[in-house]
Amino acid sequence: MKDVILVVDDEEDIRELVRYNLSKGGYNVVTAGSGEEALKVVQELRPMLVVLDIMLPGIDGLEVCRRLKADATLAKTPIVMISALGEEKDVVTGLELGADDYVAKPFSPGVLLARVKSVVRRVGASPIAPDATLSLEGLKVNPTRREVHVHDELVELTNTEFKLLHFLMRQPGVVFTRTQIVDGVHGDDYPVTDRSVDVQVVGLRKKLGEIGALIETVRGVGYRFKG
Repeated sequence: MKDVILVVDDEEDIRELVRYNLSKGGYNVVTAGSGEEALKVVQELRPMLVVLDIMLPGIDGLEVCRRLKADATLAKTPIVMISALGEEKDVVTGLELGADDYVAKPFSPGVLLARVKSVVRRVGASPIAPDATLSLEGLKVNPTRREVHVHDELVELTNTEFKLLHFLMRQPGVVFTRTQIVDGVHGDDYPVTDRSVDVQVVGLRKKLGEIGALIETVRGVGYRFKG
């Protein structure tokens, strides 16, 4: 349903906090206190986005995410997960199941609203053509010519570094796990593994200088390009 967001959390205080702040942000909000209830509401209302707590009684948030993404009619429903401290492994699993973003508890309502708006904006945006030149804050990436410029100065990157930068920059704000980056990059001049992603990011940041800070580390999860 247009402009309706479903908030799923078994703690009534958190449901109300999130509902109140998203409502102030201009969204219509419905809530659910369990995974079972969430699945029913999604089927009935087809919300534009689901804010989903991972730790739920009965059917947990990961299983809710798995079922939504396995249903062809619901698979494109954006999901922003809420996770407690120490649930990084579950966050990684959720992202690899198809969740779009996450916010860790305790969270600022303003941060959650910003994340929701970012996901809604990304989902509604026209896809970027694979050969489109990308520009942000003095960084320019030209995939056709395989060139990267920082403040108009050419920066020499390896093929894998270029693919990594282009992959992240095409989807600013999206959190990617290391496995997702490996799958997306498929470097052919370096044996890309989960561990080597970290090595590639370190090298890439060094070559980009201060612009390299646009590649953000998401602790325990992976990386995202600032957006």
